[in-house]
Amino acid sequence: MDATFWALIALILFIALLYYLKVPGKVGASLDKRAETISNELEEARKLREEAQGLLAEYQRKRREAEEEAEAIVAEAKLEAERMTSEANEALQEMIERRTKAAERKIEQAEGQAVAEVRARAADIAVAAARKILEGKVSGKIADDLMKKSIEEVKGRLN
Repeated sequence: MDATFWALIALILFIALLYYLKVPGKVGASLDKRAETISNELEEARKLREEAQGLLAEYQRKRREAEEEAEAIVAEAKLEAERMTSEANEALQEMIERRTKAAERKIEQAEGQAVAEVRARAADIAVAAARKILEGKVSGKIADDLMKKSIEEVKGRLN
């Protein structure tokens, strides 16, 4: 019975005491609980990761939609600008045509007025010339009748 024997007996008693107090079960239960906690944390982390990936995908989709909407707005703005430009050009062309026609009408009126003035002036000159010629050659009542008749005839032909 030496010290080694007593150490062996103490070790056996210690191990028996550990089994009696159910220390291995408690350690196993504690390790199982810790493993379950770690497993739950891993599962929660997996769920959070999936949720984060879902949110990321949703935000990327929203970003793409926003970019597409912005592109559509820009395209619509370009179309609207082109439409407004063509309308402005058409309005400008119509205004130019109206002003050109108005100017042509004014020119025609001025030409008509000028022709009328020239005719009236020519008639006045012709009447005055006829009067002088007739005054020199014819006199009296015959001259007056002839003069009136000639004046009316010249005015009728010139107008």
